[in-house]
Amino acid sequence: MDRKVLICGGTGCTSSGSMKIADKLEEAIKSKGIADHVKVVRTGCFGLCALGPIMIVYPEGTFYSMMSEDRIDKIVEEHLVNDRIVEEYVYEETKTPDGIIAYDQTNFYKKQHRVALRNCGVINPENIDDYIEKDGYKAIQKVLKEMSPQDVIDVVLKSGLRGRGGAGFPTGRKWQLARDLVKDADQKYVCCNADEGDPGAFMDRSVLEGDPHAIIEAMSIAGYAIGATQGYVYVRAEYPIAVHRLQVAIDQARERGMLGKNLFGSGFDFNLDIRLGAGAFVCGEETALMTSIEGKRGEPRPRPPFPAEKGLFQKPTVLNNVETYANIPQIILKGADWFASMGTEKSKGTKVFALGGKIHNTGLVEIPMGTTLREIVFEIGGGIPNGKKFKAAQTGGPSGGCIPAEHLDVPIDYDNLIAIGSMMGSGGLIVMDEDNCMVDIAKFFLEFTVDESCGKCTPCRIGTKRLYEMLGKITSGEGTMEDLDKMEKLCYYIKNNSLCGLGQTAPNPVLSTLRYFKDEYIAHIKDKKCPAGVCSKLLSYKIVADKCKGCTKCARNCPVNAITGKVKEAHVIDQTKCIKCGACMSNCNFGAIIKE
Repeated sequence: MDRKVLICGGTGCTSSGSMKIADKLEEAIKSKGIADHVKVVRTGCFGLCALGPIMIVYPEGTFYSMMSEDRIDKIVEEHLVNDRIVEEYVYEETKTPDGIIAYDQTNFYKKQHRVALRNCGVINPENIDDYIEKDGYKAIQKVLKEMSPQDVIDVVLKSGLRGRGGAGFPTGRKWQLARDLVKDADQKYVCCNADEGDPGAFMDRSVLEGDPHAIIEAMSIAGYAIGATQGYVYVRAEYPIAVHRLQVAIDQARERGMLGKNLFGSGFDFNLDIRLGAGAFVCGEETALMTSIEGKRGEPRPRPPFPAEKGLFQKPTVLNNVETYANIPQIILKGADWFASMGTEKSKGTKVFALGGKIHNTGLVEIPMGTTLREIVFEIGGGIPNGKKFKAAQTGGPSGGCIPAEHLDVPIDYDNLIAIGSMMGSGGLIVMDEDNCMVDIAKFFLEFTVDESCGKCTPCRIGTKRLYEMLGKITSGEGTMEDLDKMEKLCYYIKNNSLCGLGQTAPNPVLSTLRYFKDEYIAHIKDKKCPAGVCSKLLSYKIVADKCKGCTKCARNCPVNAITGKVKEAHVIDQTKCIKCGACMSNCNFGAIIKE
């Protein structure tokens, strides 16, 4: 039986040694004389990042998780030579009373519908032939041979595809504007936003690492549609694997005549280059991104004029993010109706989310628009670890808001998320449990936006700083009820007066937590308590006398000698000396120390 063994080469698994595992696997296969019957493929991300390094063996679809080099010899001997699955190494959820099931039958995978991620974890991203075998570059050929530029735009419009970078602007309308506004332009550009600066977001990085040719093909299609001959992918330099694979893919496409002059003999020219970003969050805003590509400080420009009229180098420009482009080839090949059949009335297709935080299955998921948060968290995500209760989910990163448990059954799409005080954003989804303090969460995201503000406009530069200081007062037990009113007014001032999307959305975490978790703010202010036990200045540690065995371990580990007591007698914490580091609680073996 001929087999194929896929090994994840995404950033997460690579950092855990997956490429060394692949090398060891190839050596073991050669030593057993089965190299002609087993193909090893280094792929992109499979999605279940918490279980990496991941290895999947076909044709069975056997899912080996948390792989290491010392497991390879046994898997090669038992599975690849003797056709016996090594059950002790397979992912636990693939074990059933009826035997080992394929990975795509687990709860994490079977509820997904992969469009943007269709080739991630399936092909070798550094081999153009793998992409071509999966209908790669057929869409651009169809466009060039059978469709006019307006036909392409009409298909994208009819599909209902909206920008996956956060704002959700209809992609076809953006392309139409770029085609129509300045018809006599001597040059137009197509840009790709691969900056992805949201904390906890890694969707675009994974697509570039796992399926870079899809982005090249999609940008070529966009170029044909609007009349552009040059494209730029703006990707952060902190993504070295993505940058490398994208450059390899660009070089391969040029060698095959799929980039450059006279694509497929059509007379259409299109070239593509990479520009590296230095990690500025504000460069995720389209005008700041273009300013950075031009070699200037990444700051947003006033709009209008919009990029469709005056964008990169003051020429008409289309800018979409990686995930948006990843949908384009499939829409062209399978049709607008196919894409529009997925999702909701106003939010068509699928959406990729990066699940993180307090959840069992950390990683990437792609689900149809309209899927509820409950399905994502408790079915695909596997629920909350350690028996804790779900408290909230943050979507949209620093630009989004916190969704409480009461909205777990709201279908996720652009409009529903805005209605409940959040936003889709690029797709980060951070889950929080009962141990998270929502005031501290709001403060965390504000700290990020304060650091990342470019400083060009006063409402963002000064307003977010003042907002952060107010949150600091509250988490320190120094806030007043008047501060809550001041914060809310300041939030709306910042939203209404900031120059770009960074400042306009920065108050969202504060507004959403004030809306749904105001009782926690009040507890911090009136009771001088943090209900979740997170804000250190509002905590006190207490030894429960009945449980204390007098082992002295807490006293020995206290860095400031705040604990006293005799051996085999209950100890006491001097609150005037305690620095609330928690060392006593973490070292107590008898559960005798509690937080209040």
